[in-house]
Amino acid sequence: MDSRTKRRLSPAELDALARRALGSGVAASAELTDGYANAVWRLTLDDGRAVVLKVAPPPELEQLSYERHLLRMEAAVCELAASAGVPVAGLVAAGFDDPVLGGDYLVLGALDGVSWNAVPASGGPLAAGGHDELRRELGRHLARFNAVTGEVFGYPHAGITGGTWREAYLAMAGALLADTLRYPTPLPMPAERIAAVLAGAAPALDEVTTPQLVHFDVWQGNVFLDLTGTPRIQAIIDHERAFWGDPLAEFVTPTIFGELREDDPLLAGYREVTPLELTPRARVRLDLYRAYLYLILLVENGPRQYPEDEYRRIRDLATAALTEVLNRLAAAPVA
Repeated sequence: MDSRTKRRLSPAELDALARRALGSGVAASAELTDGYANAVWRLTLDDGRAVVLKVAPPPELEQLSYERHLLRMEAAVCELAASAGVPVAGLVAAGFDDPVLGGDYLVLGALDGVSWNAVPASGGPLAAGGHDELRRELGRHLARFNAVTGEVFGYPHAGITGGTWREAYLAMAGALLADTLRYPTPLPMPAERIAAVLAGAAPALDEVTTPQLVHFDVWQGNVFLDLTGTPRIQAIIDHERAFWGDPLAEFVTPTIFGELREDDPLLAGYREVTPLELTPRARVRLDLYRAYLYLILLVENGPRQYPEDEYRRIRDLATAALTEVLNRLAAAPVA
């Protein structure tokens, strides 16, 4: 989707950046437009390598509070996830505060698979239960991803953290609601009321005592498939929204605008690696994370200014889903 946070680099600028970062010029380039925040190009280099270049918005362009240094988090996650056995695109190079570009960039190994989002859910390569098998495989990968532990809850690169998960979550949600002062956002209820509902349900978060790595953006567009034989997951991409928190939050994006069912193959695959029980308090935690995601989808339009025709559907779905979740949280017994 088009966004005003995406930089526009000329072929000459792409070539110069590649020469600085990789020691080779650009033979061909194509912008990849599926993402929402960073500008992304697939580059074929003069030496024959194929890579993906991600460029952060200009540092002077205001973004949401949690979006500070997104590519620095992604660079760290690429290495952590790979060490945990999770398939990811390899990190080739990174530049932070690059003096010529005036900002951050990452270079990743190009994938030769296809986005899951571009493959029909039935028929073709995913006939005969292939979709369910991939979802089960994804669950196993996410369990390994979430097994990586950290030292602090929240977004360390953005300076939004907490000594406990409850403290960090309320700081994360509070920062997002505070962003509505800079970017007025139509919400289904006043920001103060939303903050009160989230705080009222937040004691359920005290069950989480160890910061674990959460991708928090695993929709099918961020999963690449290898379809050369039996379909399998080639890589999980776009780790920039990751935080340290509750692994249960990982199930929100793959079930966006819906619910996590006990018969979901994603959950079955996850449980092949580590136990996970959906207790009543766990369901409350899931709703807290749903509320946070739906707030992001609404508030991020402020700095990004999506095209109205493309954004309308997401805004309407997020508004309706946020309303439902907040009403459920307000009625939830969590003492």
